[in-house]
Amino acid sequence: MGTFTVTLRIGDPQGLRFEPIEVLVDTGASYTQIPRSTLEHLGVIPLLRREFETADGRMVERDIAETKARIDGQERTTLVVFGDESPSLLGAYTLEAFGLAVDPVRQRLIPVPGLLLKLA
Repeated sequence: MGTFTVTLRIGDPQGLRFEPIEVLVDTGASYTQIPRSTLEHLGVIPLLRREFETADGRMVERDIAETKARIDGQERTTLVVFGDESPSLLGAYTLEAFGLAVDPVRQRLIPVPGLLLKLA
């Protein structure tokens, strides 16, 4: 599957200020990663620290917070990872929150229905 970017508007926790940022769509990433400098500028404060495995197999610790995000006019609260200045990522948690999936052929995000447990 090829990679592509979309514009995510990342906001402060109150949803009063937003900054547009180009993010690489990465369904293999658990969470959305935004540069620390952008999150700090918006007043986003880390809530916890978690260990992550990188694509090259290294283990790293990163801060995580909850904040607002917008995609195509819709707004949700999501978890974000405080990243270094490497590419920003749109991860699976945020995609699920927005009810979006990846169309790899047309390189775009598409709405999908949620799934519920089927009871016998």
